[in-house]
Amino acid sequence: MLRRRTKRPRPEERRPEVRRSAPPPDPQATTSRRRPRPGATVPPQVLAPAKRAATPVEGEVILVTGFEPFGGERTNPSWEICSQLPKTIGRARIETLQVPCRFRDAIETVAKAIERFQPSHVICIGQAGGRDRLSIERVAINVDDARAPDNGGAQPVDEAIAIGGPAAYFSTLPIKAMARAARGAGVPAEVSNTAGTYVCNHLMYGVLHYIAASRLATRAGFIHVPYSEAQVVDKPGQPSMGVAAMARGVQATLAAALEHATDLKVSEGRET
Repeated sequence: MLRRRTKRPRPEERRPEVRRSAPPPDPQATTSRRRPRPGATVPPQVLAPAKRAATPVEGEVILVTGFEPFGGERTNPSWEICSQLPKTIGRARIETLQVPCRFRDAIETVAKAIERFQPSHVICIGQAGGRDRLSIERVAINVDDARAPDNGGAQPVDEAIAIGGPAAYFSTLPIKAMARAARGAGVPAEVSNTAGTYVCNHLMYGVLHYIAASRLATRAGFIHVPYSEAQVVDKPGQPSMGVAAMARGVQATLAAALEHATDLKVSEGRET
């Protein structure tokens, strides 16, 4: 009588089934790390959602920025103003930041500060030699057309700040209320309809583009200031203003930005 042979499982079939759990997700693996586009004048960060700070910032923050000196000047009143601002205005803490006068780097510097401080307002300040009062800017346009090289030697001409971005961004600050507040503090001020095409316009556009792309509720805009009195000693005929007066006017604009959720419905701004 033939005995039926039992088919023995192969060694690998006798091993108990082991279910391996999926490895924990790598938090960096889901983070976009786009390489900068060759020739781009805007950092990749402005095209992607913001990376929020791990620890929430306590209290409301206004981020105020000023530029380093440029164009052969030894000082820049926009940064000198920042050093004279109080630590707090109303309910908000004031954080100041010096920005390089360089295309692209200026936007990257402010974008990182927005990630860090999570401000409710961003007010950038820049020097506009030849102007005789504070100019609260209404609009920034999507073009770099530099009259001179920046501090890094770059001089873009007729280049988009953000390829495919909107033609312009309007300030999201209550600009008319801010101009009125500065005048109420005894400082000449107006709404301006041109921020130029140099690094100041570049920064204003880039910050607003970054905020819009990141879907932040942050309100932002730009203020141009005249030469300081010290800067015009060798510039006969050029208008100027004392740094203390400019700082007083800027402080009034910051308070107005906090106070006004919507802007005043009044006529304001030059036509030229």
